[in-house]
Amino acid sequence: MCGIVGAIAKRDVAEILLEGLQRLEYRGYDSAGLAIISATGELQRVRRVGKVQALKDAVDENPIHGTTGIAHTRWATHGEPAERNAHPHVSGSIAVVHNGIIENFESLRKKLIARGYQFTSDTDTEVIAHLVHYTMVTDNCSLFDAVKKAISELKGAYGTVVMDARQPDELIAARSGSPLVIGCGEGENFIASDQLALLPVTRQFIFLEEGDIAKITHDEITILDRHLKPVTRPQVKSDATYDAGTKAGYRHYMQKEIYEQPNAIKNTLAGRLHYDKVDLSELGEKGEDILKQVEHIQIVACGTAYNAGMVARYWFEALAGIPCDVEIASEFRYRKPARRKNSLFITLSQSGETADTLAALRLAKENQYLSTLAICNVAASTLVREADLVLLTKAGAEIGVASTKAFTTQLTAMLLLVAKLSQLNGMPNSTEQEIVHALQALPNRIEQVLMAEPAIEKLAEKFANKHHALFLGRGDEYPIAMEAALKLKEISYIHAEAYAAGELKHGPLALIDADMPVIVMAPNNEMLEKLKSNVEEVRARGGQLYVFAEQDAGFTGDDTMHIINLPHVEEITAPIYYTVPTQLLAYHVALIKGTDVDQPRNLAKSVTVE
Repeated sequence: MCGIVGAIAKRDVAEILLEGLQRLEYRGYDSAGLAIISATGELQRVRRVGKVQALKDAVDENPIHGTTGIAHTRWATHGEPAERNAHPHVSGSIAVVHNGIIENFESLRKKLIARGYQFTSDTDTEVIAHLVHYTMVTDNCSLFDAVKKAISELKGAYGTVVMDARQPDELIAARSGSPLVIGCGEGENFIASDQLALLPVTRQFIFLEEGDIAKITHDEITILDRHLKPVTRPQVKSDATYDAGTKAGYRHYMQKEIYEQPNAIKNTLAGRLHYDKVDLSELGEKGEDILKQVEHIQIVACGTAYNAGMVARYWFEALAGIPCDVEIASEFRYRKPARRKNSLFITLSQSGETADTLAALRLAKENQYLSTLAICNVAASTLVREADLVLLTKAGAEIGVASTKAFTTQLTAMLLLVAKLSQLNGMPNSTEQEIVHALQALPNRIEQVLMAEPAIEKLAEKFANKHHALFLGRGDEYPIAMEAALKLKEISYIHAEAYAAGELKHGPLALIDADMPVIVMAPNNEMLEKLKSNVEEVRARGGQLYVFAEQDAGFTGDDTMHIINLPHVEEITAPIYYTVPTQLLAYHVALIKGTDVDQPRNLAKSVTVE
């Protein structure tokens, strides 16, 4: 969600800024812009609605040059996608880019208008530019001091970078609730919202902490903490890779990432399975001691990660014998939850920068949970740095906005944790062994289910003119039905809902008719006969059924019930396995509908605002 790139160098920075923005396109955005200070001290600004390529074309047509600049991709919060609302925003010689939401912008805007400032956008960001300008003029102070004073008036979340055409040798950055990372070079330095934007120019990074303010020059980086005290943040060498440069022959990143899941899961398992045991020694002795004390699990997450947590609840309780609660982060942070005794607080996030999840983690620390554990895909993320314990999913960069391999690797990582806790909680040794064997077989099982793509592609044709869909599952397949409905909504824009199949009689049956496709997850488990009864309830009311069923589950197809037979899978890992055909279904429906698969409208990859 939104992207920031800044550079201060002794070379032209336009190409650096533009390439950085292109590397952040996966986050989701609707407009882009950049501002560069010329050699004569002129503030040059170019903004465009749409893709970064449109901005790049505009700069190619009318080149701008300079050694200090900032750039931004915007995901609209305040004001429609329009050139006037695109960043950077300007006040006199001041230019600002900003991620986040300024909650008190309306009152600040009124004050600034009363002081004579004219607003040219509908955004909350423009108040930062005018506020910094006003402070510099009235206090006759430096840009650094003006930013320090200005941000003290802001309420909300921000990752912001400010520059002044009259002081071209510095950039000022401030972070509160929205990530920023400094890239360190030789005689040049950089700033971005994501280190991936800066990999072509540096591998050395400093991650700003909550409340930090930084002054960045060619040769020096000065950082103040939230108390305005000088602080040294460690410089970290990154081995992160950016593999978004090619789709490797696939039509979309999403399709590529669906097919990467067998290898992604192997990476999640690598070094963590030894014989019939799960090895989580990476958590250290402290981690082992903490896991021995766990009497309750509290999972907090958003979106797809929340669905993963819902699956894990079944596993923690059934396989490890530990009670588990799961809550949406945006709800958890605004109520007053009662902490359970010896409760392990688990946060799930692909990016590790999800604003609501981070806020929930910080609340958990204040409420003195037994410990906090982050399951995440990004090693250098804020979530990883702030949690007590960490399990990385190691899925590799996920570019498609609709999560695929990040979801299945989150499930894989949690199943490893379930196995470890089952061992420590005195469950039979066979439980851990069964989990290990199922996980070892899983990559091959997913390779087999991917071979069903032609049948799923054909099935997708039946959804071309549908406006609604219903997904059903029972037990740990119910959250998979939730995830399947979410995928279809995200990329095809078809309204889709998920229900536990046993709930049909309590309302959803009223929706059933020949125009409502009903998609069912049907592994061959102890719930199968109950599920078959639910399927008949739909069938009796003229519903069109599409059943993803294990090949020996005993379903017979006809004109009203279409069966997609899938190979056998171990019951423990069936939720992960049954995710894959529904990902393919959503993908092929989206192709037929002609939507933007990798960057669906109104959505962002990393949700860094509330």
